[in-house]
Amino acid sequence: MNSKLIGTGVALVTPFKADLSVDHDALTQIVNFNIENGTNYLVVMGTTGESVTVTKTEKEAIIKTITEANKGRVPLVLGIGGNNTAAVIEEIKSTDLSPFEAILSVSPYYSKPTQEGVYQHFKAISKVCPISIILYNVPGRTASNMLPETTLRLANDFKNIVAVKEAGNNISQYLKLLKDKPEDFLIISGDDDLALGVVLAGGAGVISVIGQAVPAQFSKMIQLGLEGKAKEAYDIHYKLMDVVGYIFEENNPSGIKAVYEALGLCRADVRLPLVEATTGLKEKIKVFVEAF
Repeated sequence: MNSKLIGTGVALVTPFKADLSVDHDALTQIVNFNIENGTNYLVVMGTTGESVTVTKTEKEAIIKTITEANKGRVPLVLGIGGNNTAAVIEEIKSTDLSPFEAILSVSPYYSKPTQEGVYQHFKAISKVCPISIILYNVPGRTASNMLPETTLRLANDFKNIVAVKEAGNNISQYLKLLKDKPEDFLIISGDDDLALGVVLAGGAGVISVIGQAVPAQFSKMIQLGLEGKAKEAYDIHYKLMDVVGYIFEENNPSGIKAVYEALGLCRADVRLPLVEATTGLKEKIKVFVEAF
């Protein structure tokens, strides 16, 4: 079991300046804020990092900033995925993966492959990837659900496929994975609202969005869950329920960037086709942050 991927990981945002260029100073500040407040590992260039509207050159600079800010303090996971299998393989081959513990690779989106197509996609990636792979199932974004049978088939067939970030908001699917998974395979929640329940049921932790804005509280909640201390963990969960709803009310990462703006850590700007959180949502978030 890869113990470095247990606990609270966070899917980092990419902060922008007013001209929508990457704000590397704010990114450094966010990295330090998370590490200093208990986040166990950082996920770079996931969906929350607006990876689809970041150029290759920008991505390389973002990786450099995060790696230098981290200074080896916590494990790093890099998002490399897509619906063009050959392009994903080429990116893996052309990227220096030495700073990273694993890649996070999303199930192919838009193309809507069959389950066999999903399996063959990840089989091809597994053959060329020199580090661990976390599968990422997020049907709400991909329009295709990677079924537990496919995830478990991949987990059993390829040693470097070590975990799945499951984000279907489907309790029965989580439980099927937890019941039938290989002993060392990690089930990681990608649903902030279900994360504690998944951990208490045997999950390894979470890759969170809201966790990066309240890292001390969220990571403590997950740690208590891992220790089986349900009552103490749910006391924190209930305090965070409202803001978890807020950040996904319009779109991600506009919601979490609005939280960061309220905290003074970065601007709320996002790149089109996303738009900034509305004034109404920002006001609700501001009230929560001031009262928290």
